Amino acid sequence: MKHRIGLLKEPAFEKRIALLPDDVHKLINELEISVLVEKDYATSHGITDQDYQSKGAKIKTRKIIGEEATIIIAINPIECFVEQVKSKIEFIGIYKPLFFQFRMKKYSENNVKAYSLDLLPRTTLAQNMDVRSSMDALSGYKAVIHAAELYKNVFPMSTTAAGTLQPVRILVLGAGVAGLQAIATAKRLGAVVHAFDVRKAAGEEVRSLGAKFIEVNGNTETSAAGGYAVTQTETYAKQQKKCIEKQLTQTDIVICTANIPGKKAPVLLEKSSLKFLAKGSIIIDLAAEQGGNCSLTENETSIYYEGIQIYGNSYLSRELPKAASSLLSANFYNYLKFRLTHGLAHELVQTCEVSQYIQ
Repeated sequence: MKHRIGLLKEPAFEKRIALLPDDVHKLINELEISVLVEKDYATSHGITDQDYQSKGAKIKTRKIIGEEATIIIAINPIECFVEQVKSKIEFIGIYKPLFFQFRMKKYSENNVKAYSLDLLPRTTLAQNMDVRSSMDALSGYKAVIHAAELYKNVFPMSTTAAGTLQPVRILVLGAGVAGLQAIATAKRLGAVVHAFDVRKAAGEEVRSLGAKFIEVNGNTETSAAGGYAVTQTETYAKQQKKCIEKQLTQTDIVICTANIPGKKAPVLLEKSSLKFLAKGSIIIDLAAEQGGNCSLTENETSIYYEGIQIYGNSYLSRELPKAASSLLSANFYNYLKFRLTHGLAHELVQTCEVSQYIQ
């Protein structure tokens, strides 16, 4: 077999795994790729080494994988391992090099090629490899579930002999994949939902899910952004702030999902804006890793400000490891299949090559 894929155990904080036994089986039998799996690779998921061996994989130590593999699959950067391997090994993962260039320093210093699947464009051809869409959808869902756990009231309207409980009012900032999934989940739970996005085209999708769209005139859009939001003018930002603050007076929970690839997340909730929220309100900020949509957000931390709880976490998909691993495994398998079928010179494969983005 020409290619030998190595699967390395992820750091302790990572609850997801990159390839499940069934997709390993397809790599071996359909694509004729040899797969080397590090010992105890997925035991934390209840998946044994024998499960991988039964699908044709070989269980090896990390040292042997470094010597024999031609491609290493690892969701997160493993910098200490990069220094130990030969430069002909290629790494495939989810590294976010546009924003976190420092993560890739060891790769460039050791002349090791790395491919990051979060660099794939959101196109029809790349859809089944799109790790961002897969993980964003889960994060949007989990953001609402987590908010429901934190908030001190029920989501749907509830009428009893003792009185009527009004439905929870949710504001979703950003109507991309995560935002739309958050809207859909909140509506299923009976909440009244409003959503904001700088892209006017997002309004139709928001309304189709039964939420109300907050539209601000004067936005900037460009086809070159690949469907993502772009930085807006100062004039637009002022109008946007006023509209959001007005809605905050009628909001119990805010789900923040707005992000711009490679740039600091847009601040949509300034400290001064939080006075419009009632005490006991909840903010879940999925843009935390890139600074957050709330100016007070702290990544992977829950804080309180004036009676408002603000929880920042860009990796809520890790709290759904079974679902997340299933989707990621399909994404990685489809990328490997595409890469072998179309070659390294194909535009989509080249788009994922990290070195071109490192200055």
